Amino acid sequence: MDLPLIYHPNYVAPIANTNRFPMEKFRLLYEMLIVDGVARPEQFFTPELPDLDEIALVHDREYVDAYWTGNLDHKAQRRIGLPWSPELAYRTRIAVGGTLLTARLALAHGLACNTAGGTHHAFPSYGSGFCIFNDLAIASRVLLKEGKVKKILIVDLDVHQGDGTALIFQDEPNVFTFSMHCQINFPSIKQISDRDVPLREGMEDDEYLRTLAAYLPDLLTEFQPDLVLYDAGVDPHIGDRLGKLALTDAGIFRRDMQVLSTCVSQGFPVGCVIGGGYCEDMRSLVYRHSLLHRVASDVYRQYRL
Repeated sequence: MDLPLIYHPNYVAPIANTNRFPMEKFRLLYEMLIVDGVARPEQFFTPELPDLDEIALVHDREYVDAYWTGNLDHKAQRRIGLPWSPELAYRTRIAVGGTLLTARLALAHGLACNTAGGTHHAFPSYGSGFCIFNDLAIASRVLLKEGKVKKILIVDLDVHQGDGTALIFQDEPNVFTFSMHCQINFPSIKQISDRDVPLREGMEDDEYLRTLAAYLPDLLTEFQPDLVLYDAGVDPHIGDRLGKLALTDAGIFRRDMQVLSTCVSQGFPVGCVIGGGYCEDMRSLVYRHSLLHRVASDVYRQYRL
């Protein structure tokens, strides 16, 4: 079997061209993976719409229902940064289903990659920074509740701290949150992850990768997770307009290879989401996101998962 990949046509919802969020990247990523021969259409699994009760394992029910029905107040909508529509509400919910399916397939096959996900700024009672429901947190809670896993490590390498995820699991000993992020970037008020690694502005490839190597192997050894959820945001890239770090394409590739090979070689299954990435040049942005799937395909074959 080839690497399991997850995609849904409704990962894209119509939004105004003036919005900073690059909504089209999800469809373009799917298309690039096929055109470049990284994946075949048969490799893609289609997620189902998760139950609202599953989303409410993390988020306040009042917030879940208000968002789903379009009754969230205007101030809360502004904080999210995306205008509500029925299509966007569906997209938000199906993307959560995609990450949950990714996690399940990772447990079954050792490695799986979503083509969306990483909404780590969503808090229990409100959304923030283009994040509405926290897919990483919901997938973790569902699998823990089902008894599929006992311990989950969330490796968040988006350039922004995974603040919502950190707060959600601040009193949860079975989920370890690890966030390596640019210290001076959004959010201005940081939460406390189980392990935070703030990075200086302008950090380049080699220093970044040395820093990651100083933490990840020890975390795996000490925590011994049943599952790793990896947020592979590409906004640490030097060309990202919301970044402030200076990784190159090669640095992103090496980072993803470092994370996946470190985990998989020791028998830790990994479910991957693509995280953040913001760039005027859409093709360059989509290519950066595709590096995760290129690396994962290589690792999957190398370790014969």
